Amino acid sequence: MKCPICGKPAAPEHKPFCSRRCAEIDLGRWLNDSYKLPAPPEDEDEEEAE
Repeated sequence: MKCPICGKPAAPEHKPFCSRRCAEIDLGRWLNDSYKLPAPPEDEDEEEAE
């Protein structure tokens, strides 16, 4: 498994990351809203009914 931040092999103690540094970079990205989860598409018919 490769680290999703830098691509190096993952270390067991920090899996799925290679180091604590990469784990903290990832956490910072979540906390700063750098990552977005896709929302389900809204149905336009439901909006018009309201």
